[in-house]
Amino acid sequence: MATILITGAAQRIGLDIAKHFIEKGFQLIITYRTKHDSVAELAELGAICLQCDFEEPGAVDSLVERVKAHTSELRAIIHNASSWDCESKNPDFNGLFDSMMNIHAKVPYLLNLALTPLLQNTNAEHSDIIHVTDYVVEKGSPKHIAYAASKAALDNLTRSFAAKLAPKVKVNSIAPSLIIFNDHDDEAYRVKTLKKSIMALEPGTAEVVNGVEMILNSNYMTGRTLQLDGGRHLK
Repeated sequence: MATILITGAAQRIGLDIAKHFIEKGFQLIITYRTKHDSVAELAELGAICLQCDFEEPGAVDSLVERVKAHTSELRAIIHNASSWDCESKNPDFNGLFDSMMNIHAKVPYLLNLALTPLLQNTNAEHSDIIHVTDYVVEKGSPKHIAYAASKAALDNLTRSFAAKLAPKVKVNSIAPSLIIFNDHDDEAYRVKTLKKSIMALEPGTAEVVNGVEMILNSNYMTGRTLQLDGGRHLK
């Protein structure tokens, strides 16, 4: 049974990606920081659920050893773990920048290097690394400066790892803008956000799931970014 590792899979997009691939018969290893009810749900469905706070010293080394204890091969790593902190809510700019760079760039960098042997050991023709970046990589963000910079770093890692790990391992990014609203988002925010794209809709997590499927099924795409932004660049 082929194994996929997804970081940050306890809620929203990561959760639905995990459920999708469990239904397709993959063995899932997922990480979570906070034990939402969904963690027990995923465990009941057969996923291996590993608690991991990437802010803690040694967290990546510990996770690598735990992953290796469960499998000797990986069909894919999907880097979905993320934080949406910003300058207006966190006046510790030094700490904010380090935190954003850690979760969005350093953690994927270290995991990719440490788990390369498992990716190369898969029986599939190719294995995959998928970085979940963000539309702001293209435009920047005056309200989320550190966040945008860290996602841009992850975007750059995509091309470096694609060149390093080819041809066995394909490395690509998915760059979403709005996918799903939060329950607490008010109507005014929803209307304003929908107007930012020419498609003017909330596509739902299936849009990202379909993007992941497309990348995994490709034998030729690497070092590229799949833009899931509803045409925001045309506004």
